[in-house]
Parts: sequence; structure tokens; C-alpha cells
Amino acid sequence: MDGQNDGSGGVCSRPHGAATDGKKKKKEERKEKIPDRVTLKKEIGLLSACTIIIGNIIGSGIFISPKGVLEHSGSVGLALVVWLLGGCIAALGSLCYAELGVTIPKSGGDYSYVTEIFGGLMGFLLLWSAVLIMYPTTLAVIALTFSSYVLQPVFPNCVPPYMATRMLSATLLLTWVNCSSVRMATRIQDVFTVGKLMALGLIIVVGLVQIFNGNYEALTPQVAFSLDRTPSVGQIALAFLQASFAFSGWNFLNYVTEEVVEPRRNLPRAIYISIPLVTFVYTLTNIAYFSSMSPEELLSSNAVAVTFGEKLLGMFSVIMPISVALSTFGGINGYLFTSSRLCFSGAREGHLPSLLAMIHYRNCTPIPALLVCCTATIVILCIGETHNLINYVSFINYLSYGVTIAGLLYYRWKKPNLYRPIKVNLLVPVCYLMFWALLLGFSLYSEPVVCGVGLVIMLTGVPVYFLGVHWKEKPKCIYNFIERATYVGQRLCFVVFPQIDPIEISRHLLLVWELPV
Repeated sequence: MDGQNDGSGGVCSRPHGAATDGKKKKKEERKEKIPDRVTLKKEIGLLSACTIIIGNIIGSGIFISPKGVLEHSGSVGLALVVWLLGGCIAALGSLCYAELGVTIPKSGGDYSYVTEIFGGLMGFLLLWSAVLIMYPTTLAVIALTFSSYVLQPVFPNCVPPYMATRMLSATLLLTWVNCSSVRMATRIQDVFTVGKLMALGLIIVVGLVQIFNGNYEALTPQVAFSLDRTPSVGQIALAFLQASFAFSGWNFLNYVTEEVVEPRRNLPRAIYISIPLVTFVYTLTNIAYFSSMSPEELLSSNAVAVTFGEKLLGMFSVIMPISVALSTFGGINGYLFTSSRLCFSGAREGHLPSLLAMIHYRNCTPIPALLVCCTATIVILCIGETHNLINYVSFINYLSYGVTIAGLLYYRWKKPNLYRPIKVNLLVPVCYLMFWALLLGFSLYSEPVVCGVGLVIMLTGVPVYFLGVHWKEKPKCIYNFIERATYVGQRLCFVVFPQIDPIEISRHLLLVWELPV
């Protein structure tokens, strides 16, 4: 009873049951906040969008082996021209992807565009090759590069132990980070991208000091374009191929379109900022290399940046291996972040198990998709044949670029009245496809076995598609097993299907009816 005597001559100052209500209130306050709507978070602003592109392009390649371009081009001057033109080709491709990204505003990049334009089978083949071999192999190579450079000071005179390089690959750590928070993952990408640019900035500054001190003989036109041998057209094509692989990653922002803030504005802006910046940095870095190293020294080095540091930085030469390690650490994070969204998009389209289309109820991260990417990478790491697999990956990767940009031209013809916030000149995709066909042709001519195996890997997805996706009348026991496995996965990962944004539904309907948004 309210206000009753408490037995000590006093009167209770609070009503009956208030203590219980207070405990309940405190308990509710301690509960973790669950978002009102479970969906992928739009936390990638313009800065993070730029760092995703730059961070995925700048990997270990520019630090370790720019010698491939010099080896095939035959001269310093021609090598620099190839680097510049390689950046221009990447810019052409990224302009095409900017149009596709704002016209088909879905995460998943090449896969989503090819599925939308050419149908399920073509999209599934890209998805199959990417999930099975392309991204796990690339991640494994980057992870091994990271662990090798971290362990280099511990094992200066020998190759690091096999198990040590696998244990320190950072894949598990960064998978945990990406599962925990989108914001944490993007902040790591921001920080390590700045670290990469600072390392390259150090190389460029030291190189410019060398040039101002008069050490630029190799860069004078008479010396730079002197040829010991005249390279064939095939050699020039291979030099471009080497440079193009160094620029790979320019399309990665398209894999996370749905998490970009105002993608129709920030997606093209990020591309316009990032690609010219990377091209500028790559070219200046190579000029810095040539200012202090002869072509013979560069060709004999397996880690150009490390050789550069040992020659010019003296006691500070340890900065270069650390820079490579930081660069590859950021690269692992970027590849995990984007490749998991590819799995997520594939599952949402019904091409992969539905569990992979689910996100954590509180963190809003695609945990099942991240775990699949991590597991596939660990399997490739244990197999150990990464350098053979990477040759097949390169062919599949380049093939997917060409098919996607060819899809842009077909989509223009198929839906001429569709509203396109960005519409590039037709010369842009045509020029890119001409260059692409040239490189692919010379790849097939020079490495028919490698290209053939890459094509076979992709085509193994045909029976999988018809059995797993196209065949709808499966036995009930199969559906029961899938349902049970999905239920167990949900309970283990605390994941649910994301809720659809009503604004995105209205935009999608407007796009279907080919009206401006």
C-alpha cells in the first residue's frame, strides 16, 4: 500500500513496486541497441570510397615488381609511356563502370551488371569463377606477401617457415574486423591507404632529390628511348598487361554500391579522383626508381622498393619492407570487404545459398559471406600452388572486364530510353574493348594452356548452375537439408535477411519504368 508505515516510525517514500520498475529500466538500458531496420549500412562517404579504390589498386606490385613492364618494353622511356597509358586504360574502364554503377545501383560489381544484362547463366559463371578461385587466390597471394615481409627481419638470411607465413597471414584477424563493423573496416582501409601513399611519397621525394642533384641520365630522351632490342608487338602487349594488372582493383567500389552514401554522386567522384591520382603516383614512383637504379639493377631485383631503400635510405632502409607489409595488410582488408559483398549479392539473386544473403542483426555485416571468403582463402593458402593459380586468375579477371563493358553497349541498345545519370561517350567503351581484345588475343597466343585452363575453370560452373539454380523441382530431402543448414547458420552467426529500404524500392520501380529519379 502506498505511503504505509515501514515499521520503524517512518513512512515509505516510494510506491510499492518502484524498485522492480527501476531494475527493469536499468536492464533495458544495458541492452545492446538493435537498429530499427536491419539493412546494409550506408557508411562509405567520398573519402572512404576513394580509399577503397586507391587501397585496392595499390598493393604489393608497385613495391616489388615493376620490372615486368621494363623487361617487356625494352627501354626506360617506353616503360614510362606504358605506365601512363595503363592508367588511361584503367580510367576508360572505370568511366564505363561509373555509368553501370549508377544505372544498375546494386552491390556486386561485374556479377550484378552481367546478370542484369545477359541473364543468370552468364552472371553465375562470373560469380562461380570469382568465388571459387579468383578472389581466394588473390587474397592468398597478398596474405603471403604480407607475412613474408613481416617475418623478413626475423629470418634475414633464409626463407620464412611454411607454417609461420600461413599463421601470420592476417586473414582471420581482418575477417573478424569486417564481421564486427563496417565503420572499423573502412577506417582501417583509410589509415592503411594513407600509409601506402606516404611510403610511395617517400620514394618519390628521394627520387626527386636525386634528380635535382643531377642523377637523371637514365631519364634523358637520348638514353631513355635507346633500345638494345626492338620489342615486338607481342612484347609491348605483355608490357601493357603487366601495367594493367598493377592497376587492377579500379572497379572494386562497384562491389559495395549499396553501402555508398549518395552513390550517384560519390561513385563517379571517387573514380575521377582516384584513378588520376594513382596514375600520377605510379608514374612518379617509376621515375624515382630510374633516377637511382640502372635498368640492369632494376631487372635483377625481386623487390625493387627494398633494393631502392637499401641503396639510398641507409639505416632507414627497413622502412621499405614495413611499407610493403602495410600495403598488403590494407590490400587484404579491401579484398575481404569487397569479395564478401559479391557473395552476398550472388546469394540475394538466388545463385548461392540464401544464408550468404543474411547480415548480422546488430552490426549489419554479411558474416556468412565473410566466413566463406575467409575459408576459401585459407584452403588456397594450405594448397600452396598460388603462383600457378594466379595465372588463371589473371585471364578470368580480364575476361570479366571485357564482358561487362560489352554489356554496357548491349544495354544501351536493349534499353535506349532508360534513365542514366551518367552516360559516357560511345568512344570510351569502344576504345577500351579494342585494347582489351588486343591484350586477350596476345594472351591466348602466348599462353594458350593457361588461358585454356582458366576458361575450363569458368565453364565448370555450367553444370553447377543447371543443377543448383535452374533445376527447381529438387527432391524434398534436399530442400529440408538446405532449410536445416540455413537455420543452424542463422543461430550460429545471429544473422537475418536485410530489410529493404522503401526509398530504394521506389527508385527501383522508377528504373524499371525507365523514368528519371
